[in-house]
Amino acid sequence: MAGSCTGSRFLVIAACCILLRWSMVPSFIAQQPRSLPNDLGANLRVASVLTAGFSPLAAEQPAMAYDSVVSMLQSWLIGGSLMLIIFAAVLVAATANPLTKRRAEILSQVENER
Repeated sequence: MAGSCTGSRFLVIAACCILLRWSMVPSFIAQQPRSLPNDLGANLRVASVLTAGFSPLAAEQPAMAYDSVVSMLQSWLIGGSLMLIIFAAVLVAATANPLTKRRAEILSQVENER
């Protein structure tokens, strides 16, 4: 009895080891990286592009985003007005949906025929 239990345990452990070994095999081979040219012109181009890209970050920015409370309130009023206009347009579009109106019309016709 004990011998058969030990044999089945050995088979289970061996199967798990084989499964782990099989899962560690790479499923694809990665492409070899291309060798970069040591061209000085290419390096200078890359440096100039990086410098041009990071130049706005190097510029000094003002400590305060708004010069006064009045300009801050004006920006909030303009933003709030735009949000109200957008929400009003969405509400009009939702209530003026012709498909919904047609469905209600057909439903009333069906109820009248009954």
